[in-house]
Amino acid sequence: MAGCYPRAVPGGWDAPGSLLRPGAGRSWRPSGPTGQDGSVTAPATPLPSLAELLAEACVVTLPLRSRFRGVDEREAMLLRGPRGWSEFAPFLEYDDAEASAWLAAAIDDAWGPDAAPRRDRVPVNATLPAVPPERVAELLDPFGAVRTVKVKVAERGQGLADDVARVAAVRERLGPEGRIRVDANGAWGLDEAERAAHALAPFDLEYLEQPCATVAELAELRARLRDWQLPIAADESVRKAADPLAVARAGAADLLVIKAAPLGGVRAALAIAEQAGLPVVVSSALDSSVGLGMGARLAAALPELPYDCGLGTAALLAADVAAEPLLPVDGHVAALRVEPDPELLDRHAAAAERAAWWRERLSRCHERLAAGTGPFTGGDAPG
Repeated sequence: MAGCYPRAVPGGWDAPGSLLRPGAGRSWRPSGPTGQDGSVTAPATPLPSLAELLAEACVVTLPLRSRFRGVDEREAMLLRGPRGWSEFAPFLEYDDAEASAWLAAAIDDAWGPDAAPRRDRVPVNATLPAVPPERVAELLDPFGAVRTVKVKVAERGQGLADDVARVAAVRERLGPEGRIRVDANGAWGLDEAERAAHALAPFDLEYLEQPCATVAELAELRARLRDWQLPIAADESVRKAADPLAVARAGAADLLVIKAAPLGGVRAALAIAEQAGLPVVVSSALDSSVGLGMGARLAAALPELPYDCGLGTAALLAADVAAEPLLPVDGHVAALRVEPDPELLDRHAAAAERAAWWRERLSRCHERLAAGTGPFTGGDAPG
């Protein structure tokens, strides 16, 4: 498989030019960024050697059904540990400081203990890219019978009228009982967000996800919309922040969107959810079914799950690594560990130069973890 790392390197793993770095075998702590009291932690997991991580690593390139986050395909590196397969797939523009949290999550998932489940399946929403209204049915059909749709808004090159038309088409499809949430990924300014909230109010939104970029803006918008009773959800203000609890302490959100991979793993995300004291929605980052399995097991371990989760996004992929992708069935996905299919790993193996790029990225992130400089040491990262 072109995208899979060879099981042996000429001259051995310690040979000159190999990707092995010092620090193998040290322990690291898959923790989120600490707040003022330094309380966000999770139990330590031994750090596997780089050789162990790369022994069966595979890099895949998966096409999407429609452009999403400005890309037409999703690259991911799959790693195999004692507990099974995990996924290391930070977006390409993320720097090593941010990407190392994703490696911490993958290691904790495949080498650490599982969190105790409280349910065996989780309810999910459909996720709709910023497409014209006439494509709404095409892109929602693969999700099946879901009651909730998250609509992407504030797309570069589009305007509020485009967002309104898209949300209107979703409301028409769902009917009055369906739930609609919109996600701006922090792209609106404060006044823009307020105008958008008013324009979208007729469609009975469940909540606004990350309408503005900063905690201060979220707090001000929440105050302005208080009489409207339109909840504000924080996503980037949690997963891309040096302190994921800051938005909760500031009273800037009504609920949090948490993702296992960028927060350092299932157990770290559970610690953040517990300490935030707010309802949470578990979401994904356009993962393959392997990565979605980690998110589903996070959702399954939460004490309460008041919102449908953003874990149905395998429906956005035109190809996957699992013979039976983790697709919604009756509005739910199973909370299980997904095994990739060897034939599909081979079919969707990344080109040699892309596989090499991912191996080098993994090496740099592993070095950060081994040196104790890895996740969340550099504050917000771009992307």
